[in-house]
Amino acid sequence: MGLAGLLALASLAVASCEARLNTTPDSLVTAAAGPETCILPARIALPEMEVVRPDEVVAGRTILFHMLAVTWMPETCRDGGDGEGDLACGSTNRFGWTLHGLWPNADGRPYPRYCRPATQVPEATIRANLCRTPSVDLIQHEWAAHGTCGWDTPEAYFADAARLYDGLNRPDPTMLAPGARGPTAGQLRDAFVAANPGLPRDAVYVAVASGNRLREVRICHDLEFNAARCPVGGLGTPDDVVLTVESVRGMNR
Repeated sequence: MGLAGLLALASLAVASCEARLNTTPDSLVTAAAGPETCILPARIALPEMEVVRPDEVVAGRTILFHMLAVTWMPETCRDGGDGEGDLACGSTNRFGWTLHGLWPNADGRPYPRYCRPATQVPEATIRANLCRTPSVDLIQHEWAAHGTCGWDTPEAYFADAARLYDGLNRPDPTMLAPGARGPTAGQLRDAFVAANPGLPRDAVYVAVASGNRLREVRICHDLEFNAARCPVGGLGTPDDVVLTVESVRGMNR
């Protein structure tokens, strides 16, 4: 697929995101890039508050960069959801890319986590973000595990995460290779770079599940939240690895 085709796919992805983020309670949105939908429930249960063990707390590390983690939700749902897709998996909703979180990073392990006790994320903040991150408990977890390491409030944390996510054109990985063969990790990186002018290729980390199944793309950012080369940790899956990409159609089996 040429550059023009990739940019067209990116435009459709942006339209899809805008459609889903305008969702109101009990309403149905069919995204332009289809078939993606997001239905918000009339009532949202409060998230469970995590019990954090002392050995899980990693505070005081110097933050060098941030990673925006973007999940291929069909793969998460294929693997059972794992608490990360309760609005997506097994429901009438259909998602492609979703926002996992915005992660402060240091110069390697241990990564900053649970830097201070977390407050409960208010329902209004959860509702505003559920069509990006389709899990109440995952929203709470991201604030507790990562947001507390760099932001004063959940609202400030999710505002930065949403701004970066909404501004990222996310190409459809199922459209990047002919026939039944999936794209390589390199083709996926190239597609993200083509769809996002100015995005450094070495800012795109590709994460896979067992069997080289596409699980996530993580975009590195500097401390000013500009996309930048990942300074440590490599780029994940090598360019020549062929990815298996779960179809959006497989989410609601």
